[in-house]
Amino acid sequence: MQPITFEPLLKSTIWGGDKIISFKHLSSQQQQVGESWEISGVPGHETVVKDGPYRGMTLNELVRQEKGRLVGEDNYRRFGNEFPLLIKFIDAHSDLSIQVHPNDEVAIRHGYPHGKSEMWYIMPSDEQAMIYSGLKADITPEHYRQLVAQDTIMDAIAQYPAKEGDVFFLPAGRIHAIGAGCFLAEIQQTSDVTYRIYDYGRRDSLGRLRELHTEKAAESIDYHVEADYRTHYVAKRNRGVNLVHSQHFTTALYDLDEPMTLDYSELDSFVVLIALSGSGMLSTDDYQRPFAMGDTILIPATTEQVNISGRVKFLETYV
Repeated sequence: MQPITFEPLLKSTIWGGDKIISFKHLSSQQQQVGESWEISGVPGHETVVKDGPYRGMTLNELVRQEKGRLVGEDNYRRFGNEFPLLIKFIDAHSDLSIQVHPNDEVAIRHGYPHGKSEMWYIMPSDEQAMIYSGLKADITPEHYRQLVAQDTIMDAIAQYPAKEGDVFFLPAGRIHAIGAGCFLAEIQQTSDVTYRIYDYGRRDSLGRLRELHTEKAAESIDYHVEADYRTHYVAKRNRGVNLVHSQHFTTALYDLDEPMTLDYSELDSFVVLIALSGSGMLSTDDYQRPFAMGDTILIPATTEQVNISGRVKFLETYV
């Protein structure tokens, strides 16, 4: 199987900005694009193969047809016909709601197949942009409910300037939000379950206050406090730098200015490569294509080696 690209699924939102269209070199006139779903198997929101022998197939159809050849034999036994990751670019013109995602245990109790852990890699963002991640003081579920009722929940959440290259791992249960002016890449479990805690009193297109999920969020929040919620790493040129290693996905950062061969011969998984900046070429034994800023490419589990040349910075993620 050759590497696979998908048509991005652009999502206009009340908080969406104008960075994604130009970042991905698209000709779309769509406005307020808050998210580009790059690779998605979420039912009803599946991405479609852009070109090649599988052109026009949805990701879910592709998984059902190719099974372990696409995702890896162990992954197919574990996830079946569900592709386990959802890959996005997110551009926030205004603040996103304060929210939390349940872990698998809580999600199943609420009728969902599993919860959602995710990570963010911050790309060039506005100077005043902020990331909200984790609690900065000990609170109880009852205290949390009081803060929500008083519209002061923001006082309990840790805040960080959104600096290019910063990484935030958000395990299920960690309260969080993307602030106005942030532009980032997101890797997450395939799940669309989100419990909204606070939304600044905003109304939807019909003038209705957006629904909050105070009680389900109270049950989902991890109330443990950490000193620093950022993922610290040392950037290095021409070698992979590990960012996240969890039961749900493993992610590394590459910043190349010389050719490199990525060896996946011992890996029983698909790999997703997400180009953050620069441009180059991607090739396998029988395939070659440009690989440049804004591209997201799915490498099937049957691929043993991928060659990257040029000057390009990208994320590599797999399960």
